[in-house]
Amino acid sequence: MSLLLVTDERFLDHRAGSRHPEQPARLTAVWDGLDAAGVEDALIRRVPRPADDADLLGVHPAAHLEKLAAIDAEGGGRCDPDTVMGPDSWSAARLAAGAGLVAVDGLRAGDADLAFCAVRPPGHHATPDRSMGFCLLNNVAVTASALAGLGSRVAIVDVDAHHGNGTQDVFYGDDRVLFVSCHQWPLYPGTGAADETGTGAGVGTTINVPLPAGAAGDDYRHVMGSVVIPAVERFAPDWLLVSAGFDAHRADPLTDMGLTSADYADLVVRLVGLVPTGRVVLFLEGGYDLGALADSVGATVAATVGIDHRPEEITGRGRGGVADEVDGLVVDLVRRHGLEG
Repeated sequence: MSLLLVTDERFLDHRAGSRHPEQPARLTAVWDGLDAAGVEDALIRRVPRPADDADLLGVHPAAHLEKLAAIDAEGGGRCDPDTVMGPDSWSAARLAAGAGLVAVDGLRAGDADLAFCAVRPPGHHATPDRSMGFCLLNNVAVTASALAGLGSRVAIVDVDAHHGNGTQDVFYGDDRVLFVSCHQWPLYPGTGAADETGTGAGVGTTINVPLPAGAAGDDYRHVMGSVVIPAVERFAPDWLLVSAGFDAHRADPLTDMGLTSADYADLVVRLVGLVPTGRVVLFLEGGYDLGALADSVGATVAATVGIDHRPEEITGRGRGGVADEVDGLVVDLVRRHGLEG
């Protein structure tokens, strides 16, 4: 197996402040994790191109792009209390939004079996008209919108510990795109309840899996096998895009989940097998403990290309009443979305 790695040193130029959790060191940790995993021979490297206005307008209205361009013209500034642009952030954001398009082109050309966009800033909190949650533009949504516009059915599975509210907003009424999010509940940004299922033509194509704090590997595997995989298989997508946030790791300082790097590897490999070879793109989202991020990316990419690299062991069920909560959630979601049998 081979993997198209779309990344660039220019992503290091996005700086939100010395105390901000979304640091350039996150990306160097990702690169270090890949080096430690021994996957170099399986990697085919590509340089991203900046998304142009036509690419971005499929997701973000012109007024939003103009607002970000104006902040950039002033040398940077604050978009919301958590989201800051530095002097080079707008350029990095456009590169991040264009990375998935480069990945799709490479996969269509048969250059690799799947792709990983190691980018920053992340994107899944960016709504059509608002930058928030460290995200300026919605990277995965730009790619999904382009694919859907060409007639493809697209599934997005978000495994970041924070709900991908921006991605949900973009496709909430769109039956061409299935959005499934497995996230800690409650947690920022406060969206992603089980009863948020879409509107209009998109009713049923949003599936939220709000997991309790402390959910661990076997809890996620239960959800994956009972809800996520059946939903994706029923939707029968042409492409699978994964918002690969690694902040559900047990060491992450911003969340309270219980995954290890080995759990992430296991979960992502299960997802990759749901569509034909050459039709999967992973997008880096969150992950704020640098060691956990390095280990999780390394283990996950290694597993997707058939290399055994597991710095940690998989985990079982969460402690206390977590398992019972997850079991009840699964029963509710299976019934709610008609996934029985």
